[in-house]
Amino acid sequence: MIIMLKRQADERQVNNLTSWLKSMGFDIHFSQGASHTIMGLIGDTSRVDIDVIKSLGIVENVQRIQEPYKSANRKFHEEDSIVEVGAGLKIGGGHFQVIAGPCSVESEEQIVLVAKAVKAAGAGLLRGGAFKPRTSPYAFQGLHEEGIRLLLEAKRQSGLPIVTEIMDAHHLKYFEDVDVIQVGARNMQNFELLKELGQLRKPILLKRGLANTIQEWLMSAEYIMAGGNEQVILCERGIRTYETATRNTLDLSAVPVLHKLTHLPVIVDPSHATGIASLVKPMAVAGAACGADGLMIEVHNDPTHARSDGAQSLTPEAFQDVMNAVNAVRPFACR
Repeated sequence: MIIMLKRQADERQVNNLTSWLKSMGFDIHFSQGASHTIMGLIGDTSRVDIDVIKSLGIVENVQRIQEPYKSANRKFHEEDSIVEVGAGLKIGGGHFQVIAGPCSVESEEQIVLVAKAVKAAGAGLLRGGAFKPRTSPYAFQGLHEEGIRLLLEAKRQSGLPIVTEIMDAHHLKYFEDVDVIQVGARNMQNFELLKELGQLRKPILLKRGLANTIQEWLMSAEYIMAGGNEQVILCERGIRTYETATRNTLDLSAVPVLHKLTHLPVIVDPSHATGIASLVKPMAVAGAACGADGLMIEVHNDPTHARSDGAQSLTPEAFQDVMNAVNAVRPFACR
C-alpha cells in the first residue's frame, strides 16, 4: 500500500500517522518526489481501512499494491534510483556506465593491461572474476583471494572501481575493498546469500537467473533491499530458451519493462547473453538504444588463450569500436 501525502503536509501530523502505522506492525518506506511525499507500507495491509486513511487531512490518495515486491517497486519510489560507486561515479537516473574486463583474472600483467585499455576506451568500472562458478568441476575456478588482490592492484594502477562475483557468504571477508559485489545468475535465488548482502551498505549487481521471470528477479532484489541495502543494480544477461544459435537469449524487452516496474538501475550484459564476440557489438548498441543504464562487456588482451569465455571476449581494439558505436546511439535512447 502507498499513501500519497499532500504537498504541505504538517510534520506533526505526518509523525503521528507514522507512529500509528508502525504500532500496527508496518515498516514504512518514505520517498520524496519532486511534487509529493509517498509513504510505502510494507507488511500485510489487508486489515487497513483505506477510507479511514483517506479521511485524514494530510492524505491526498491511497493505493493498494498487488506486486509482492515493495522496496523495489516504482510505485513506492517514483524517481529513478542512482547508485553511487566509489568517489562520485553514478549509475542510473541518466548516468550511463560501462563495466568491462576479462571473465577471469589470470595474472597481474593481464588484468592491469586490460584495466588501462578499457579505461582509455571509456569504461567506468573494471570487472574480473576471482571466484568463478563453472559448469565443469575440472574447468578453471579462478584465483580466489589472490584474484581479488590482483583486481585491487589493477584498481590502484588504473583508478577504476572494481566489480567481481561472490559465490558464498563465507567469502565476504575478501570483498571488503571491492566496490561492487556481483551476484551471478546461478546465485540469483541463493536467498541466504542475498540476506547477507542486504546487511552491507555496498552496491550489489544482481544478474538475472538462467530462466527466471522478471518478478522472481525483482523478488531477489527485494531480499537485498529488505535488509536495508538499497544499492542494487539489475543486470539482464540473457535467459535460457530452446534456441541454440546463441549461448542464451538476450531479453532486451526486460529493460523497458523493468524501468516501468522498478526504480532500480538496469544494465545489459551482451557478452554472456550471446556467447559470441561478433554479436556483442550489435547487442550492446541495442541495449543502449532501448534505455539501459549501462553495459557489462568482457574484454581480454588475448581472447584465444583466455582461461574462460574467450569466445565471447573482445580485444581492447574491438571494445573501443563498440564504445564508439554505443556513444553514437545513446543520445537517441528510448527512456
